[in-house]
Order: sequence, then C-alpha cells, then structure tokens
Amino acid sequence: MNNDLRAELIQRAIRAKETSYSPYSKFRVGAAVLTGDGEIFSGCNVENASYGLAICAERNAIFQMAFAGKRKIVAVAVTSDETTFITPCGACRQVISEFAGPGTEILLITKNKKIKSVKFGKIFPAPPSLEKLKK
Repeated sequence: MNNDLRAELIQRAIRAKETSYSPYSKFRVGAAVLTGDGEIFSGCNVENASYGLAICAERNAIFQMAFAGKRKIVAVAVTSDETTFITPCGACRQVISEFAGPGTEILLITKNKKIKSVKFGKIFPAPPSLEKLKK
C-alpha cells in the first residue's frame, strides 16, 4: 500500500470515529477497510440500549464493503480515543478473516495519532474458515 493510500485509510478511520454513536460506553471507535481494488469503506461503532444489538466499527465498515460487492480486504485501520492501541474484538477478527488473509495489514491508531502496524495472522493466527467447516 502506498503512503497516500495509507494516510487516506487512517484519516477515514479517524473521521469515522467522530460519527460514533456510543452514549452508553462513551467508547468511540472508528474503522476503515481498504479493498483489493483500492476502495475504502469506513464505519463507526453504534451502540444500543440492548447491548447485544450494538455493532463494532470494524464490522460496520466490512458490512458496507460487502454490500457494495467487494470481497477482499488488504488493510484495516482502527482508532479510538484511547492513548494506547486497541485491537479488533473477537467477533470483528472472525468477520475480518472472511475477507482477509494472515498477511493483511492492521493499522492501530491511538488518540494521539501514534500508529502501529501488525499482520492479521499475528492477532488471529488460526481462524475457523469455510474450508475447515467443509471437512
């Protein structure tokens, strides 16, 4: 991924965080996903009084990507208001695994705009997959 695309992905995640609907936890999260053909989809977390009905920023972005007919993620950016790095939750890691491989870049961005890059396989080394379920 070139530097301009990386910068745009990060900015889209940061802007998405600003639209977070998080009146219960006050924990704002923004995410953006980069597809194999260079499109970026972003999303924020959306909470609900029935906590189980909330949606994470990463899944929000990925579901928009899937709705647009895209099926390959090459990078994901995730940010919050924390001064430490946050990673996608288990549910988001499973959804990411449907569209990304172990080498997919995950960009973690702090409130202070520090950036850490990790490979998806490092944070989710052995996800269940369709191939494994068919056996």
